[in-house]
Amino acid sequence: MTDDRVHPIPNLAMSPATAHWTSDAIHGGPLRRVDLDSGTNGWASPPGDLFLLRSPNYFTKRQKSPAGDYLLSPSGMDWLKSQSKLDNVLSRPDNRMAQALRQAQAQGKSLKSFIFAVNLQVPGKEHHSAVFYFSTDEPITSGSLLSRFIEGDDAFRNQRFKLVNRIVKGPWIVKKAVGNYSACLLGKALTCNYHRGPNYFEIDVDIGSSAIANAILRLALGYVTSVTIDMGFVVEAQSEEELPERLIGAVRVCQMEMSAATVVDAPNAPRGNKVNHLSENWKWGRAKKVVGIISAL
Repeated sequence: MTDDRVHPIPNLAMSPATAHWTSDAIHGGPLRRVDLDSGTNGWASPPGDLFLLRSPNYFTKRQKSPAGDYLLSPSGMDWLKSQSKLDNVLSRPDNRMAQALRQAQAQGKSLKSFIFAVNLQVPGKEHHSAVFYFSTDEPITSGSLLSRFIEGDDAFRNQRFKLVNRIVKGPWIVKKAVGNYSACLLGKALTCNYHRGPNYFEIDVDIGSSAIANAILRLALGYVTSVTIDMGFVVEAQSEEELPERLIGAVRVCQMEMSAATVVDAPNAPRGNKVNHLSENWKWGRAKKVVGIISAL
């Protein structure tokens, strides 16, 4: 059973000939879309109001308010495994999300559609990637904060790309480390690589870019099957004109099995330039926030 009570999800109750191009991506893949409250080993779409973001009067009263609907529609999740790190997955010929959009556009459909992806790269003897997809069928509003983020430079992106997460279910040690709610500017805490394609934007978050995060990862992977976590992705508002903050999109990862990963070939495409290499002064406080990501992966 799935849960559609959140926000704009394309109408998928159609015949195969007329189905929305994201239909297979949403309902297929190594991790299926599951019930928001009872699902396991899958993903769901948590209501935006579960996340508290900066309100219109944040800079005067420091108030936060429920986030409301996402800016983009949730469009699937991939859990991938490879012999080397997977960068720029949307550029791969075998990426099922990009394939679906190419096929639709070859038929003259969805010509304005755009994919936004977050690729959390998990290091190890075998590399894993948790890739979260969001999409829109309409052009992103020119001049909006999201548009400026996509079209901006890496320095701007690193200052703005924020994860907000909440532990829905999990052991005490995870809840203690992360807290019920946590926010982290990922571009400052970890190395992020940004990839802009003709109809997509992808953020690769290298969890292995910090020795501390790697150490925490070894601990957190022991709890992966007992953790359910909500993750929301935000472009941080840093002026009154940019308020209120809006969720780009969010995902609930439900008690995932490591063995569920789809094996893909090692990449041949050149990797993007890395930015924001971390110094030796990487802070433990930020490392604790990263626990919120890797505990679910």
